[in-house]
Amino acid sequence: MKSTFLNKLLSSQAGLSALALRIPVGIIFIAHGAQKLFGAFGGYGLEGTGQWMASIGLEPGYTLAFLAGSAEFFGGIALLVGLLTRPAAVVLAITMLVAIFSVHISNGLFMANNGYEYALALLAASVSLMFSGAGKLSIDSAIAARSEQ
Repeated sequence: MKSTFLNKLLSSQAGLSALALRIPVGIIFIAHGAQKLFGAFGGYGLEGTGQWMASIGLEPGYTLAFLAGSAEFFGGIALLVGLLTRPAAVVLAITMLVAIFSVHISNGLFMANNGYEYALALLAASVSLMFSGAGKLSIDSAIAARSEQ
């Protein structure tokens, strides 16, 4: 089964370098998504995160908390295993742009002041994976190899 679109979406020449980025970034996104969705790791869960989002003008808060948490949690899982890495990275990059411009930008760069440096680093990692793809040792790579047969 040869599919040009599927091959472009899943193939990657990144080798193991993408794996070195996917694992820690995937874990970070999973943890942050779990905070928003489930209240894990000291997070506030959907209810609390939704109320906070509404309090800063992001409405409807609960729905946006669900969307942001789902993007981070499930996108993080996708990065970790290397499944649909490029689409997951696009969604995560958009999520980080929203976080930067709706929450952190007015606080300056540094995290100590709730600035955007951390979200910017995650944005950069997501954009990098969007361009590079999952690399070796990924489900994407295995699917792309099978589709060429």
